[in-house]
Amino acid sequence: MKRILLITFLSVFIFKVYGQDNIGTPYSVYGIGLQTENAGPYNAMGGVAAAMRDNGNINYLNPASYTAVDSLTFMFDGGISMQNTNFSDGTVKKNAKNSSFDYITMQFRLSKWGAMSIGLLPYSNVGYTMASYQENTEYPENSASTTYAGEGGLHQLYLGAGFKIFKNLSVGANISYLWGDITHTRSQSFPSNSTVMPLTTVTGMEITSYKLDFGAQYTHQFSKKHVATLGVVFSPGHDLNNDAYIQNQKGNSSTGYTTTQKDTILTMGIPMTLGAGVTYVYDDRLTVGADVMFQKWSSTTFMNNSDVFCNRAKIAVGAEYVPNLLGRSYLSHIKYRLGAYYSKPYYKIDGARAANEYGVTAGFGLPLPRSRSVLSISAQYVRMQGTESRFLNENTLRLCIGVTFNEQWFWKRKVQ
Repeated sequence: MKRILLITFLSVFIFKVYGQDNIGTPYSVYGIGLQTENAGPYNAMGGVAAAMRDNGNINYLNPASYTAVDSLTFMFDGGISMQNTNFSDGTVKKNAKNSSFDYITMQFRLSKWGAMSIGLLPYSNVGYTMASYQENTEYPENSASTTYAGEGGLHQLYLGAGFKIFKNLSVGANISYLWGDITHTRSQSFPSNSTVMPLTTVTGMEITSYKLDFGAQYTHQFSKKHVATLGVVFSPGHDLNNDAYIQNQKGNSSTGYTTTQKDTILTMGIPMTLGAGVTYVYDDRLTVGADVMFQKWSSTTFMNNSDVFCNRAKIAVGAEYVPNLLGRSYLSHIKYRLGAYYSKPYYKIDGARAANEYGVTAGFGLPLPRSRSVLSISAQYVRMQGTESRFLNENTLRLCIGVTFNEQWFWKRKVQ
């Protein structure tokens, strides 16, 4: 009963956080916003996931890993994060603090050869406010003040299954329902010219679509203490179904205003994604992994325009160490995690790649007393480096907290 109440409390708490507007970065103006590739407990390992498989974590980034769960185990996993970001374009510096829902997932066995997982997580986030002032020294009345703002994002509800084809080979698939609203607002006014009415243009999109993910993992045990796993993941790209509108408003509450709105069709898509990884495990105490990932954003469209994005690539490395699985002290059972990654985001400004991204991560997996459940805490430092001096730089410090409930709920005691 205590476990059920604790999980219910966590679910309510996460869904409350889920409803917040949590992202505050100008880079989310591009495309469908910032993609959220949360790897759960593997965040502290640089986000490596393609070849990660163990019976204590839910790895929804590769559905082939679901077969690693024990036959009598039901797992429930949830997480949130808090972050502080500093922005700078060389002249102006800003700071933003926010929190976000990361994921809520569960996993269980279907049969000896199969397992299932279901979960809810954000797919992308949009949240920004920017302003500019175009001064006209020759004709001051034509000087304009422009504000840009955006909010919303896409959410992902997935259902997945993994199956063990052979002793060492597993395959799996996730099917996801994608939905969400995204709005971009542009407001322009002429402070020195009262005869020109302010103009506000709102572009809104309501998206309902799907996403498919496929994965495979092959494990080879060289000896009793040495195990290696190869993993691959693939997700096909496609256009997203959406209803869109463009609203123009002249004037404001002081001058009075007129509003016109028209429905439209805006083509946009998600990219083909291909990833691969390898992990090496020694004596169930040391795990070392590496991932590579490629997304073909150059083939997607946005706002009926093509060739607006760059292809995205990412490489990540990570490690986890447990001092002594059979030790008597609590410290010997803590999971120590470390990782790093480098990414080339898909944002493009004036035909050139806008930024490069670097990240270093570290954290712990803290066992909960008298159970197989784990509290995962990780810290991430992320640097978004503009490729040109006029582009924005970001420094983010993020704290992630997650709880994995891993209990043998279907085990019945025998009374003699």
